[in-house]
Amino acid sequence: MEQSKMGTKALWAGEKEQLVHGATQVPVIHSVSFGYDDLDEWYEVATGQKDGHIYGRNTNPTVKAFEEKIRILEGAEAVTSFSTGMAAISNTLETFLFPGDRIVSIKDTYGGTNKIFTEFLPQKQIDVELCETGNHEAIEAEVTKGCKILYLETPTNPTVKITDIERMVQAGHDVGALVIIDNTFATPINQNPIDLGVDLVIHSATKFLGGHADALGGVVCGPENLVEKIYHYREINGATLDPMAAYLLLRGMKTLHLRVEKQNENAHKIAEYLKTVDWVDDVFYPGLEEHIGHDIAKQQMRGFGGMLSFSVKGGMDTVRYLLPKLQFANRAANLGAVETVVGPARTTSHIECTPEERAAMGIPEGLIRYSAGIENIDDLINDLEQAFASLPEELMAKG
Repeated sequence: MEQSKMGTKALWAGEKEQLVHGATQVPVIHSVSFGYDDLDEWYEVATGQKDGHIYGRNTNPTVKAFEEKIRILEGAEAVTSFSTGMAAISNTLETFLFPGDRIVSIKDTYGGTNKIFTEFLPQKQIDVELCETGNHEAIEAEVTKGCKILYLETPTNPTVKITDIERMVQAGHDVGALVIIDNTFATPINQNPIDLGVDLVIHSATKFLGGHADALGGVVCGPENLVEKIYHYREINGATLDPMAAYLLLRGMKTLHLRVEKQNENAHKIAEYLKTVDWVDDVFYPGLEEHIGHDIAKQQMRGFGGMLSFSVKGGMDTVRYLLPKLQFANRAANLGAVETVVGPARTTSHIECTPEERAAMGIPEGLIRYSAGIENIDDLINDLEQAFASLPEELMAKG
């Protein structure tokens, strides 16, 4: 299985060991506890000497199947899961960071992650240094001063900026730092950071992995010695992935490679179309040759992703008028679904931040995040065309 192609792994990986009674699909095991007549065997399972399950907060067969699938797709030694993507991020950071430690990251991380950096970690006397995304020299300079963790996100949410992973891994490892990356936007179909030297890879499984906007989840994978520590923190603190959510995520991942390939294609064509629209000031998509991170993305990614963003003339006034006109897009705080999803950063990725904080991160109030679905591309572009055609001319003057 490890040597199979991505599409095959997405379908078959992690499932066979959990099948029972001749079933061809992994069952949902809702049992909270798992019983043993042999007390010695119970003890061996409970202490990790033998495979098995004892309590749902720790492990579960359905959850294990989901974890194993993503472990194989990312090429990792070990994996553990969480109730949400933010639980995966926060639990991972809390596992390794203590008062007096230092973390270096970028300014353009997801809004919830940014809040951890700007609000919660400083409360614990952890020094946080946020650098301009894409300024590799500035990041290297801060890392050289010493840090416990170098935390990256590439492409970023929502401005899809790109960071050179191998270069940053070298800088982090030179000072003995753990290099952690949020790979949610790329997915393992487009990018495998572990192959580029990253220590730990995080996903909000809620997004592209599940792909159907019906289940929350998060996952972290990497070396066994590191993942064991994260798992121990999670099993005690309790941010456990629910088995029904694990089943939905597992089912969604069966079509991950097909969905992502179509979303890559749709996003690229939409980005090219938006470049021709008078109402649009800027289009942000790493697949565009003029994108500042295009060359790096081309080196480290197999596809440029299903996410793009664009800013419009007239700012929020235009956004308010434009988005409700779209027929084939959910206006919602989500991404990576089979249906197209749109929304401004101020109500999606960075709702936790103030307008001033968003501006400092280079996120204008008129920025629209566009998660391309798997719809027919002609329908999506025609939908955008009719929405732009409906805009009152006086709005453009405000830009």
